[in-house]
Amino acid sequence: MPRISERYDPESIEWRHLTDPEHTDFKIDFEYSLLGYDLPSGRLDMMLRFKGNGGHCRRHRHVASTVTLILEGEQHVEEMQPDGSTKSIVRKAGDYALASTDALPHLERGGPDGCTLLLSLQAPDGVLFEYFDKNMENRRNLTIQQYVDSWQRGSVPGAVEAAVA
Repeated sequence: MPRISERYDPESIEWRHLTDPEHTDFKIDFEYSLLGYDLPSGRLDMMLRFKGNGGHCRRHRHVASTVTLILEGEQHVEEMQPDGSTKSIVRKAGDYALASTDALPHLERGGPDGCTLLLSLQAPDGVLFEYFDKNMENRRNLTIQQYVDSWQRGSVPGAVEAAVA
């Protein structure tokens, strides 16, 4: 299994920054770092980091089974319920969550002081996330292979490839 980072040290690992100034529904602004992956088994481990500036990741749902561990700060999640309402979830440093495959769509961001979190994803078919536009349409998937290829090129998955979580 390829490992990109040997230890948790947010000051020395490589972060990739993603923003989308053309997106006007909410501010997209976050960083991610791949820690390791195993393509044959469908596993990807990564960290996300949000500043305390209200930056979100894109509107998405996890298709892969996902472990979330909050390392620093707070994670704020707005989960879209089947009846059209939203559920607010706040996770603090040390909180652990386990989501099965086929999770509900959501938006996430850091709290007032930001957030650093670990995501450990298991996707036997390789599909990690499904992204939506503001009308919950125009779905597109992002796979482990797309993350790895983007990482190896020194880029971030963008609008053409897909979007990061």
